[in-house]
Amino acid sequence: MSVWIAIGATAVGCYLVKLLGLLVPAGMLERPVVKRLSLLLPVALLAALTAQQTFGSGPHLSLDARSAGVAAAALALALRAPFLVVVGAAVAVTAGVRALG
Repeated sequence: MSVWIAIGATAVGCYLVKLLGLLVPAGMLERPVVKRLSLLLPVALLAALTAQQTFGSGPHLSLDARSAGVAAAALALALRAPFLVVVGAAVAVTAGVRALG
């Protein structure tokens, strides 16, 4: 039952955050700092999430097959490969490293 209470509380919290965003005056959203922050914040959050999921293993840092996959994806991005190729390279390298050891 406590799981459903947590789900309900999270849903209400998400709705309130969205409602709060709609109540912000339009003039405040037109400020250059706010525009720049809204462009950079999602990228920073996704990078942090990727780093945490790739290198985190409980309270420790780890280098494993996921790290190799991210490195392959970074290399493919540096070579300006299409998105599907980047994902495919990451999957193939991760699977290959896991198969080897």
